[in-house]
Amino acid sequence: MTENQEPHPTTFEDLLAEGACVPTEGWDFSWFEGRATEARPSWGYAVSMSERLGRATAVLDVQTGGGEVLDFALATASAPKPPLLTVATEGWRPNVAKATALLRPRGVAVVAAAEDDPLPFADGAFDLVVSRHPVRPHWEEIARVLQPGGTYFAQHVGPSSAFELVEYFLGPQPDGVRSARHPDRERADAEAAGLDVVDLRAERLRMEFHDIGAVVHFLRKVVWMVPGFTVEAYEPRLRELHERIRTEGPFVAHSTRHLFEARKPG
Repeated sequence: MTENQEPHPTTFEDLLAEGACVPTEGWDFSWFEGRATEARPSWGYAVSMSERLGRATAVLDVQTGGGEVLDFALATASAPKPPLLTVATEGWRPNVAKATALLRPRGVAVVAAAEDDPLPFADGAFDLVVSRHPVRPHWEEIARVLQPGGTYFAQHVGPSSAFELVEYFLGPQPDGVRSARHPDRERADAEAAGLDVVDLRAERLRMEFHDIGAVVHFLRKVVWMVPGFTVEAYEPRLRELHERIRTEGPFVAHSTRHLFEARKPG
C-alpha cells in the first residue's frame, strides 16, 4: 500500500457499503486486487486471441463487455496492420458506452445487440468470431456469419462455476442447473450447427474471497450467479459469511472455464 492509499474498511457495515457502491460496468476486475483472487487458465486466452487477430481480415467479438479483452488483444496482435474490419456486439447499455469509448480509437465499431437477438450481420461476413464468456453461444448465428473456412475462438464459462458461492446463498442446485454450460453439450450443439470442433480444453480454477465487500461486488457484477441479488435481501447470510471469513480465512470457490475453437467447413 502506498502512502496515499486508504486502508480497506474492516467492519461488516463499511465493507458492505463499499461493495455495494463500486461501479460494475465492463469486465475490468482490477478493483479486486488484494480483495479476491482467481487463477487463470493455462492457455492464456487474450494472448491466443491476439495471435489469431494477426491473421484475420474481418473479426467479430460477440458480447464484448467493456471491450477490455478485445482492446488488449488488438494492442498485442502480431500483424503489422490490424484486421481490415473489426466489430463488436454488446447487449448491456452501460457496457456499450464503455466499450465504444475504449474501442473507437482502434477503429472498432460497437453495435448494441441484445444477447438473444440474431447477429445483425450478413451471412459469411467474418473469417474470425471471438467471444470471452458469452452468456449463451448462439451456434446457428455464429455459423451463419462465419465465412467458409472461418474460425470461432472463445473462452466459455463452464458448468457449476463458483457454485460454492452460489449454493451458499441459494442452497443446493438441481443437476440440470449444475450441468448447464457443459463443454460436451456445447460441442454437440456446435456440431449440430455445422461447425467442426478442433480444440476443446477445460480447467477448474481456485478462487478466494478475502472480504465480504469483494463478495458483494462480485455478485453485483456477475448478475447471473445469484439472480436478483441485493444486499438487503441477503444481509443475514452476508453477515454470517463475513464472520466466517474473519475467523477462518478466505472463502474458497472454484471457477470452471473451457477453451473452444471450431471451424466452418470450407
